[in-house]
Amino acid sequence: MQLLFQAPDLPTPKVNPRSGLLEVDEVSRAPQQSTRERPERERPERERPERERPERERPVREKPVREKAKPESESEKDKESGSTRLDAKRSRRRDSRDSGRRRSSVTESEFLARRESVDRQMVVREKDDRVQIGVLEDGMMVEHYIAESQGGSLIGNVYLGKVQNVLPSMEAAFVDIGRGRNAVLYSGEVDWEAAETGNQPRRIELALKSGDQVLVQVTKDPIGQKGARLTSQVSLPGRFLVYVPGGNMSGISRKLPEGERQRLKQILKNTLEEDAGVIVRTAAEGASEEQLIHDVERLKAQWESINQKVQKGKAPLALHSEPDLLVKIIRDVFNEDFQKLVVSGESSMETIKDYLESVAPELVERLESYSNEEDIFDNYRIGDQIVKALDRKVYLPSGGSLVIDRTEAMTVVDVNTGKFIGSGGNLEETVTKNNLEAAEELVRQLRLRDVGGIIVVDFIDMIQESNQEMVRRRLLECLSRDRTKNQVGEVTSLGLIQITRKKIGVGLLESFSESCECCAGRGVVVHDEPRFKMPENTSRQKTQKKRDKPEVVKKVVTQEQADAFKFVASQIASASKHEEAPAVEAEKAPEGKTEILNLVLDSLPEPVEKPKPKRRRATSQVQSTASQDPVEK
Repeated sequence: MQLLFQAPDLPTPKVNPRSGLLEVDEVSRAPQQSTRERPERERPERERPERERPERERPVREKPVREKAKPESESEKDKESGSTRLDAKRSRRRDSRDSGRRRSSVTESEFLARRESVDRQMVVREKDDRVQIGVLEDGMMVEHYIAESQGGSLIGNVYLGKVQNVLPSMEAAFVDIGRGRNAVLYSGEVDWEAAETGNQPRRIELALKSGDQVLVQVTKDPIGQKGARLTSQVSLPGRFLVYVPGGNMSGISRKLPEGERQRLKQILKNTLEEDAGVIVRTAAEGASEEQLIHDVERLKAQWESINQKVQKGKAPLALHSEPDLLVKIIRDVFNEDFQKLVVSGESSMETIKDYLESVAPELVERLESYSNEEDIFDNYRIGDQIVKALDRKVYLPSGGSLVIDRTEAMTVVDVNTGKFIGSGGNLEETVTKNNLEAAEELVRQLRLRDVGGIIVVDFIDMIQESNQEMVRRRLLECLSRDRTKNQVGEVTSLGLIQITRKKIGVGLLESFSESCECCAGRGVVVHDEPRFKMPENTSRQKTQKKRDKPEVVKKVVTQEQADAFKFVASQIASASKHEEAPAVEAEKAPEGKTEILNLVLDSLPEPVEKPKPKRRRATSQVQSTASQDPVEK
């Protein structure tokens, strides 16, 4: 039996004669069109919407299964471990590093140009148990310090404190340092290497507990209702460097040129121990190896004495106190960049001279004593500059102005052109010149007023990005002279520039002022009832008031009237001599007096009425020209 099998009818594949490939392969190799671009008839059934598919091909929707809630222990594990303050600090540093904010070290030529371009002087005045220090650059005061003998600053003092309470939600601990009000220690300022937390996350409640003794240092003075701010990472400042005990890293100021940085780095590498770190200051430029070693040994001896007091003492206890503000400013600020230091006061002169002879004898020759009778601040016009710095509005030399307003969160600065109209060019050029001048004056005001925190500057809008960058570079150039740590942000879309400046102490305004009892520092007096302001007078009302005022007639006395008046005055004088005349003459006196009064009245000029102005009409000019032409008449 023979079996026959019949193959099914299959479609014949189509071949492209040009390429020799099947059309199916060409379609697969070609870039696929998006589902929206392909026509409806070419779309396969699986790509069509569900309403167009047949019922047998519609997918069956299943109800989503809800996940079971995790227990609290597992949800807590998923949270980020550690301090949010530390995480925020790391993110800010990472963002600033990515944006390239870190400035490279300056070259030798830039360093010398910066030093030689400014004439720096320091003026010290001792008066009424108070010492005032002013720093001048090209005759203009840029920094001002006040030191009182009654109480000084706490910044830099080292204490053995006692923890009062720990607030995990605030990531802070309040520490009693024996100064009345408790100081605050945030988790970001804790020395985690010294804290015995093991493998546990860095949380402040694991490192400190109530009743513990902790070694702390003050970084900010108490301001208002806020207590002093502390850190457990102790550092001892010296003349040329800052000694960090227990630190394994060293740093050098970026304001020094690259060659000097390499020299100092090599010196520190050979002299420092492994368990200590230092931060080289700008004042170390040109310092010898012996000076640096002497500075390190002196600071190391201070640290050893602090450790001995810690072992013997009981909290709260003061372990180390910084010198008074006068010596501190001379140590930190006065260097070779200053041409001279003028001192008014014998005790201050002796203190500064003794310190410079022991630390920097090469600077003693720049010390001068002021012996004139005139006040030294009046001689250098420092008092006038302080008065202007206390004002809200600052005028620029070209006519523009700065308006500085301080709020609780930040300081806001507005830049105005004022009377500055520029000289030629266009509006963009005029605005840019005004902004450049405002940037220089703004930096001087920030240093003089000691403004800290967030500063928002509203410059006048500039269209070109090159001009915006020019103003920002001018800000950076002027801020390079400021020894306080600062940061400058980019120009925003609204034309604003954000600046942050480290706030350490009270500002100039707080030192010379006190809160008003009436307005409590708000600047306005609030009443129980609403106060309505008087409406402004329009121009029409002003002209109506001028018309209602009586006209004052100016009396003009001629020479003849003056002679008549002199004659009348002589008659009055002669009449007063004959007071003891007989009765017959006394009866005639009234007639003589009336004649004198009449003469006086006649000598006065008569008021002249002003003619009313005639209204000008359209035909008045034609009539006047016609009257002047005699031929037409």
